[in-house]
Amino acid sequence: MPLGSFRAERFRCLATTDIELDSRTNLFVGPNASGKTSLLEAVFFLSRGRSFRTRRREALIAHGQDSFLLAGKALGSAGAVPLGVKAGRHDTEWHVAGEVAGGIADLAEQFPAQVIDPDVHKLLEEGPGRRRRFLDWGVFHVEHAFLLNWRRYHLALRQRNAALKQEAPDEDLHAWERELATSGEVLAAQRAAYLDRIGGPLARIGVALLDQPIALVHHRGWDAEHSLLDALSRNRRRDRRYRATQPGPHRGDVIVQVGGLSAKDHVSRGQQKLLAAGLMLAQLEIQEQERPGRSALLLDDPAAELDGESLARLAALVREVPAQRWVTSLRPDIASLLGASRMFHVKRGAIVSR
Repeated sequence: MPLGSFRAERFRCLATTDIELDSRTNLFVGPNASGKTSLLEAVFFLSRGRSFRTRRREALIAHGQDSFLLAGKALGSAGAVPLGVKAGRHDTEWHVAGEVAGGIADLAEQFPAQVIDPDVHKLLEEGPGRRRRFLDWGVFHVEHAFLLNWRRYHLALRQRNAALKQEAPDEDLHAWERELATSGEVLAAQRAAYLDRIGGPLARIGVALLDQPIALVHHRGWDAEHSLLDALSRNRRRDRRYRATQPGPHRGDVIVQVGGLSAKDHVSRGQQKLLAAGLMLAQLEIQEQERPGRSALLLDDPAAELDGESLARLAALVREVPAQRWVTSLRPDIASLLGASRMFHVKRGAIVSR
């Protein structure tokens, strides 16, 4: 659902922020280091329970404080749903509709946010962990049984890895392998089904951005000729040597291709940014097909590292996104390019509607 309002207290450099928002496009304009990206980071944390810039929780808390507070009202056909997060250095409280929530998944159901920032190209450049998170976020929003199965798999994985570290006998390893294999096969199948579904939007978006379709190739994390249970048995000796489970979807990956070639090795940095942005937009499209009117797109400084033509292509697709859009920029004139409905000025952490 789009946010009708958003409040942040004690988050990074932001002054106490309380803003009313448009349901479509909100543009935040200001100089560098004014707090624009911190605002998007706060909104992202309300949706995902983490930052897209750092893993250090203490970096998010304003100097001299011990916690921060984020709150918003998600607007839906049944009315406004209050969402809230209070996060300290080591603990977090989640609230949905005035009730304590079980975790961040409850907020993500109400307000799923996707971010495209100047580092979005790392989705291609970095290791498979980032691409697995991208993939699992997408599956979470279309497969209702995904989260429970994902948790089952990772619990069994932790238990088998603990047994490997303790040099436990094969019987102890086998006790966890059947659960690991059963949930792992389901997880890989869920990911593969999602990749099939996102393939159509990706091909179309790739042509719009790069004149070539984008394709994703799934590596499930073990030899396709064997079941996961068989792979676990065959790899026990190696797993004992490394003291960690090697085969399984926790080692899976997605290879991104453009025109049939690996994008990581054959496109420029600017093209990588466009390509990764295309992945995010395709994922948003699938989310909106599944649950219309819930998603948000956070677009941080879209003009960075893009030439005029590339920016125009990206902006044309962004305008079509059926989601609330939060856009930051150094340039007020980008408003017409993105069809901004409301503009805010950001200066020294303060945000004022223009």
